[in-house]
Amino acid sequence: MNKQQVSLTTQNRLIISGLILSTILIVAIAVFAIFNIQKKLNLGYQNFGQIVSKVLAIESSELASDFPEQKLYETLKNHADKIVQTHNDIVFIEFRNPQGKLIYKTAEKTDNLQKTPNIIVSSPMITKDAVNSGSVTVGLSGSIINQISSTTRASLLFVFTVAWVVFAFVILINTYLITRELRILQKGVQKISSGEFGYKIKEKDVSSEVKELFNAFNNMSNRLHIYEEQNIEQLTLEKNKLEAILMSIANGVVVCDNNDNVVLVNNHAEKLLELEENQMLDNKIQQYIDTEGNYCFKEKIEEFKDTPIEEMENKPLEFNIQVDKRVIKSVISPMFTRNKDYVGYIIVLIDMTKEAEMDAMRSTFISNVSHELRTPVTVLRSYIDTLYSYGNEFDYETQKEFIGTINQEIIRLNRMVNDILDFSRMEANAQMEKSLNSIYEVVDDCINQVLPLTKEHNLKISIDKQEGIQDFFFNFDGIERALTNLLSNAIKYSPDNGEIHVTLKTLNDDVEITVSDQGCGIAPEHQKKIFDRFYRVENNIHTIKGTGLGLHLVKQTIEKYHNGKVFVHSEPGKGSTFGFILPTKVTDDERTLV
Repeated sequence: MNKQQVSLTTQNRLIISGLILSTILIVAIAVFAIFNIQKKLNLGYQNFGQIVSKVLAIESSELASDFPEQKLYETLKNHADKIVQTHNDIVFIEFRNPQGKLIYKTAEKTDNLQKTPNIIVSSPMITKDAVNSGSVTVGLSGSIINQISSTTRASLLFVFTVAWVVFAFVILINTYLITRELRILQKGVQKISSGEFGYKIKEKDVSSEVKELFNAFNNMSNRLHIYEEQNIEQLTLEKNKLEAILMSIANGVVVCDNNDNVVLVNNHAEKLLELEENQMLDNKIQQYIDTEGNYCFKEKIEEFKDTPIEEMENKPLEFNIQVDKRVIKSVISPMFTRNKDYVGYIIVLIDMTKEAEMDAMRSTFISNVSHELRTPVTVLRSYIDTLYSYGNEFDYETQKEFIGTINQEIIRLNRMVNDILDFSRMEANAQMEKSLNSIYEVVDDCINQVLPLTKEHNLKISIDKQEGIQDFFFNFDGIERALTNLLSNAIKYSPDNGEIHVTLKTLNDDVEITVSDQGCGIAPEHQKKIFDRFYRVENNIHTIKGTGLGLHLVKQTIEKYHNGKVFVHSEPGKGSTFGFILPTKVTDDERTLV
């Protein structure tokens, strides 16, 4: 296509150059012809003037010889005036004697456009006796020769102009006929390039060579049409498969061409970027604005385009954007055809919100665990060092108080270590085997374990147990730790001299255990996340430290390993009730859960 355009351009230049050269040649010939004709006319007019002056000299000589000298002046005057009046081209006539003295000169015509003579010719007056009687001078205006010259120039210019127009017309017609076939072929190529396979060129008034070229083109077009029909279904299928894959992929995908126009956005990307259907199609990806009003892709796209393609191919550009409190990891990679031609780039969007929250939770968890472990260790070290160094100086009650504090801190430290170990086992999907156990025994053991903790704040634990609950399959240690966690939390958040109420009852084929306290309560927005791992409620009322794993372990133990359910009922300022429901009917396959 480009070569054809260059060829046509060169041809046009040659045509224009030929027209210019032919114009210059025709103009030069016309000027030369007009110049020569004008020269010949001037020469002929000069000869004409000479003849006029000679004839007038002869006539005047005869008049001078026929009339006496006293009448000569009047005779010459009348004769000259008559000639001047009857000949428009004669401006004046003057007579001189042999000594050159002016005898008479006619008045010059005032109505003649040429007021001054153009040609002045003199001839001697010779009498019959060969005597010089003077001279006659004739002044010619040249109006006739000017008219003839103007007419001649106009005629020649007209003839040459017509010749040039005919010549140019012939060249243009010839050029049109020559390039018409190329334009027909160009149109056919454009049809093929636009996907109109099967297009045929009509063979009208073309040369035999071009006709063969047209036949070859039509044959090629027909073959492409057949190929298209055979492969269009397969190509459509592959295209639909690719779009279906991109649309159903778990991560967001945005495909852009090499002009930054968005050509495809899958469903997950629209959800992550909070776009309406087809909102970004055919628009620049740089125009996308996040929830804070920033062009979050603009700077990174510029960085991507400024980086060599080879480098981007080996190491895609990664960055994070934030959309409505959602952290999205974006990865930009270039796209190539099979021939390694760059056609655009693809942006993969990965929702990293949970990972970001988990990172924050892990940081908080590590900080809390470090603090929680350091506190009992510091207390134990201080009390044990004091007893070791000054134990003999304390009375029995003081020593008992010290040992009681040490025991409470050891229980607290043991509980935290058990929580961390249980969390690790559950994260590793460790087995939890079930056996036939009594739920009454679990409740009694848990209450006995936490009784020492109630004395510090003078708390009371009341129990309401429904009778007649048969033994059923469950993991004794797991349920014991879950209930102990609920009791420990109730003790933490209960006010001094408060009461904790434990209930045990049946619900159809299930067992329900609840622990109610009189603490500060939990706001509704926190109740949905209270069982998530590492999640803790921190406010002006609730500032008690912890690992954030206790309630999460309760939920994992009850729901994941026992197919039960945990719940919470709470109202700020009115305490909280935590509980769980255990199924009493367990199949053989459920007695050992992973």
